[in-house]
Amino acid sequence: QLQLVESGGGLVQSGGSLRLSCAFSGRTLDYYAIGWFRQAPGKEREGVSCISDSDGSTRYADSVKGRFTVSKDNAKNTVYLQMNSLKPEATAVYYCAAEVRWGVCILSEDDYDSWGQGTQVTVSS
Repeated sequence: QLQLVESGGGLVQSGGSLRLSCAFSGRTLDYYAIGWFRQAPGKEREGVSCISDSDGSTRYADSVKGRFTVSKDNAKNTVYLQMNSLKPEATAVYYCAAEVRWGVCILSEDDYDSWGQGTQVTVSS
């Protein structure tokens, strides 16, 4: 059974950086697309970034392009989200999710089958 565990969240000042990790267990990353989503208080969950294991393609929400980078380490069965130049509006619970997918990943939460428990990111102004 696939389990996802996020870590790396915390409190950071505006302009700072954090690196989130999403550790797989029960399966390997092979042939999975992994998405990062976030949900701020009172708002709907939104897609942030995703990466496809099959072709290595990545996608980013417009709001994070150029500041966030998604990557994976198959040897460690872990996906990362490097977040730089963080802004207060990035404050949210961040989730990783996975689906078996061949080809490019998409940032639609309805397509993802497995979810982690989330990690809190708070950016102070």
